[in-house]
Amino acid sequence: MGWSIPFNKPFLAGNELAYVAEAVARGNASTDGHFTAACSRVLQERFGVGRALMTTSCTSALEIAALLCGFEEGDEAIMPSFTFVSTACAFARAGATPVFVDVRPDTLNLDEARVAEAITERTRAIVPVHYAGVGCEMDAIGSLAERAGALVVEDAAQGVNATWRDRHLGAIGQLAGYSFHETKNYTCGQGGALCVNAPELVERAEILRDRGTDRSRFLRGQVDQYTWVDLGSAYAQSELLCAYLLAQLEKLEEISALRAGIAGWYRAQLEPLEERGLLRLPVTPEGARTNHHLFYVLLPDQATRDALLAFLADRGIQAVRHYIPLHESEGGRRFGRWGELHVAEDVSRRLLRLPMFNDLTEGEVARVARTVAEGLGTRSAG
Repeated sequence: MGWSIPFNKPFLAGNELAYVAEAVARGNASTDGHFTAACSRVLQERFGVGRALMTTSCTSALEIAALLCGFEEGDEAIMPSFTFVSTACAFARAGATPVFVDVRPDTLNLDEARVAEAITERTRAIVPVHYAGVGCEMDAIGSLAERAGALVVEDAAQGVNATWRDRHLGAIGQLAGYSFHETKNYTCGQGGALCVNAPELVERAEILRDRGTDRSRFLRGQVDQYTWVDLGSAYAQSELLCAYLLAQLEKLEEISALRAGIAGWYRAQLEPLEERGLLRLPVTPEGARTNHHLFYVLLPDQATRDALLAFLADRGIQAVRHYIPLHESEGGRRFGRWGELHVAEDVSRRLLRLPMFNDLTEGEVARVARTVAEGLGTRSAG
């Protein structure tokens, strides 16, 4: 169906099409050209990332990160169950057992107390997922990982240009993945980046990204030809997509301000409903600066959530559910293990994501909020 207010909509920040044309004119439309280098430089200089390698997706970035962890049979990676499949699939493919733990009821992020309980002598990685662009409790997670001798691999797919205690998400763990998918704040349709913050892992990360070859050394003039040296795949992002993405990265703060404004409109409209106990709004704890990646509400129960979802759809407004916890999926049952996950199970049945994109207008937000209020049997919003 056609939506009068879609959940997401592509956004042009300014120079995207001109940069794509320039990439073609430069004669390099594949990988590792001028625009790839420019995107990497922005991520490194603006966010403090050690080395940013542009990839085809955040999934690709996480797959490389998992390979860099060097898992052996029986090794484990701790992660939330309330996340996208890529988080777990990357580690399972690399030979680790995903150990699903619960999320916090306030931020819906990985619960550091549950992480502490899940650590064993086989824990080799801890994978915090920064839900909705709100940073996990990285100090505690980092300390737990250090004591366990494990790597921290941030799934920062939703966390580009957000911070935890003034450090950018993606620049805190030894490894991290960013997403530039169409639904993200900064996008090229489909793309990502691997952030390597441990210098000793950079060279192998380059090799794995480039089909297992030492092509990066060849491009730097360190060898006269490149060859196969390790197991890898074609993970490098297209130069055309990097050209598109650079135009968005050049507008980092402008886009951030747009989304903060949209989130502010939603809060102003929906806080009366929260005060009446009809829904709960997102929480950003002290120490975190969110990028306002998404705006969700938690309803009292699944029946209310599902009814409101249908009510909005009937009126042309595209809201969506979010994750089915991975431990409830077929893949999760095959490849993972877990204990009690009451919070993840509960919030997955009550969460509703509202439309959120860069050029959403104040009037459209007001209409969404009014319709939410009507669907909940009140006209308190708007």
